[in-house]
Amino acid sequence: MGNSGGKGLSLARRLYASRTLGLALGLLCVSAAMYPLDPAPWVWGLMVFNGVFWPHVAHQWARRAKVPFHAEHRNILVDAFIGGFWVAAMQFNPLPSAATLSMMAMNNVAIGGLRFLLVGFVAQILGMMVGGLVFTPTFIPSTTPLQMFACMPLLIVYPLTLGWLCFRQATTLGRQKRELLALSRTDSLTGLLNHGAWKDQLEIEFQRCKRQQQGGAIALIDIDHFKIINDTYGHVAGDIVLRHLSKMLKQNLRATDVAGRYGGDEFCVILPDLPLNGAAVAMEALRDRFASLGYEQSPGLKVSLSIGLAAFDPTHTDATLWLNDADQALYEAKTTGRNRVICRSNGMPYHELLDSV
Repeated sequence: MGNSGGKGLSLARRLYASRTLGLALGLLCVSAAMYPLDPAPWVWGLMVFNGVFWPHVAHQWARRAKVPFHAEHRNILVDAFIGGFWVAAMQFNPLPSAATLSMMAMNNVAIGGLRFLLVGFVAQILGMMVGGLVFTPTFIPSTTPLQMFACMPLLIVYPLTLGWLCFRQATTLGRQKRELLALSRTDSLTGLLNHGAWKDQLEIEFQRCKRQQQGGAIALIDIDHFKIINDTYGHVAGDIVLRHLSKMLKQNLRATDVAGRYGGDEFCVILPDLPLNGAAVAMEALRDRFASLGYEQSPGLKVSLSIGLAAFDPTHTDATLWLNDADQALYEAKTTGRNRVICRSNGMPYHELLDSV
């Protein structure tokens, strides 16, 4: 109900503008066709109501309905019915009739596609039948120059306006789709790539290294004793630590590096085209800066990092093997004292950079 309401109100707002313009232009077209027929005063009154007041009535009807989306669909069928009614009233004058029916058909297709076009067509036929009973029309095969000029604004301005509205809607939907895609790939707390998105990037980097015969490195980063931090200082302090690390990653990595939150207190980084020595220097600098951070809310809190690095191995057949090397290096860093960087190359320990503390 809530989603239908929101969607219906948005639809009602869009159709309010297009209906107001379309029926105002339609009033000019229908009036030019009806004038030679010398209609009764009540017919003129009905034309004015339909062209000037009906858009506002329809909008209020949709706004106040329990399900605005359904109410707006009814409004469009009413538009189609009244359009058919005026076609019969105009004695089926070719150009004004075609312009009126086309305007209604464009609305129906834009809102509900082919199915709604067919439903609207039925409503138009019913309107013509009622109009035939009221006016007993005869076919007028010619359109005067005045009537032709009166129809031109409807034939030119309204399609342009409807096209512009559809373009804006498509642009908005495209932007929202991109935003949703970004949200689905981003960790909400840190703003980095989430586990799945980062692994997708790892696969892309692995295939690139294979194809171009170029190296690179990946790093797995673990916040030492993070559970103790949460238990001692609270989860709010733990979240602050996570955000500090993500901020430091964004500030200190290269533009081509790809950082993500692997899960919990583990982070991950892809370092394309960077030799293992260079990657080790970069990760050691990160570890050292992070260890020196202070926390105003918790002055006694000191946090260190354990980091496992692995170089690209051309003998690996799968990106998960590369990740496993980094995971093994991280395990060694955690089991040999923490607060250090351990590197692996070709699946074997390469060297370690121990913290001076």
